[in-house]
Amino acid sequence: MMKINQPYFILHLSPWPILMSMNTFNMMISNIMMMNFKFNLMMMFNIINMIIISMLWWRDIIRESTFQGNHNFYIMNLIKFSMILFIISEMFLFISFFWNFLHNSLSPSIELGLNWPPKNINFFNPMLIPLLNTIILLTSSFTITLSHFYLLNNNKKKTTMFMNLTIILSVYFLLLQMLEYKEATFTFSDSVFGASFYMATGFHGMHVMIGMMFLSINLLRIINMHFSFIHHISFELAAWYWHFIDIIWLFLYMTFYWWNN
Repeated sequence: MMKINQPYFILHLSPWPILMSMNTFNMMISNIMMMNFKFNLMMMFNIINMIIISMLWWRDIIRESTFQGNHNFYIMNLIKFSMILFIISEMFLFISFFWNFLHNSLSPSIELGLNWPPKNINFFNPMLIPLLNTIILLTSSFTITLSHFYLLNNNKKKTTMFMNLTIILSVYFLLLQMLEYKEATFTFSDSVFGASFYMATGFHGMHVMIGMMFLSINLLRIINMHFSFIHHISFELAAWYWHFIDIIWLFLYMTFYWWNN
């Protein structure tokens, strides 16, 4: 049979999607066990599994795109469109958090004493750690843009330097977030106020961790010369994701920290 040329790339059979789905399902169950029965072993096992599966899945994608040359410009456009849809879905996740917060804060119920924040809750000063975290994320957005600029200009040294700086700033942000949680005088169970705050900022912190992993993989690929100034879609998608994280944090800061205080 004559082979017909077409721009699509037909994926080979891969075990990673189904394994990741099963592991994610098990992680949700182990999360319930951790919260209710203090059984942490299964959660740690699932996290390790997720990291291993992610590394192997990423290895296959890098092999297909960099060494086998299967990601042509048509495929790249489809991947970009998929990333846009993914970011939109993540955006609606955070919209639900903002909706919940504004619904409860603009019209506090009688159970909250008609007050927002509820009485006896000492909230953070928005001019301290929250403002510093905002400056850190805005700076990281600037450094990832500079890294992209130097990649487009074939300057590997400065591309690597600014990517390293972006990753360092993301780690600094997470450490400050941990310090803020440690110093908090209220918990997740302190009415809908605590639940809203920790759900929104906790999910954002999780996205920062995922973005940091994404950036770290791209840093290794930059060092190994996987990118050129015309073919670096993985870097572009990581930069898009990071800018999305920065924008979400600005809205979190303005609502949950500054306006809320």
